[in-house]
Amino acid sequence: MDEDLRAKSDQACRTAEEFTKLYYESLDKRRYLMSRLYMDSAILIWNGNGIEGKDKIQHFWTELPASDHTVITLDAQPVTVPAVANQLTFLVKISGQVRYHEKSAKTFNQNFLITALGDKWKIVSDCFRTQEALES
Repeated sequence: MDEDLRAKSDQACRTAEEFTKLYYESLDKRRYLMSRLYMDSAILIWNGNGIEGKDKIQHFWTELPASDHTVITLDAQPVTVPAVANQLTFLVKISGQVRYHEKSAKTFNQNFLITALGDKWKIVSDCFRTQEALES
């Protein structure tokens, strides 16, 4: 791996760790601040339901029951395709457990596309899916 790509990959992992810590702390404890993490035109796909725009996303998050997320795995990579090569952008992949209210915990997967806007990271795209056991 060339040194530039290695440096970008290392930066992606460090950024992903910091960003996801902030994201899940906000989601579980300060939901009223969630819109600050999204671009104005961001898209959230939550269990197959699409929401577009940070204000609508904020409304969606505040309507959900209280939650407690635990991250189990985290990975990130730089996005280096020409369409976004001039913009520092990372793909972040998370899996973990989420518990809503007193219900049992569920496994979830989440993918973010985040981009740097000045010294802040903003979510461009967010895809969240709980994993339900298939019945035989």
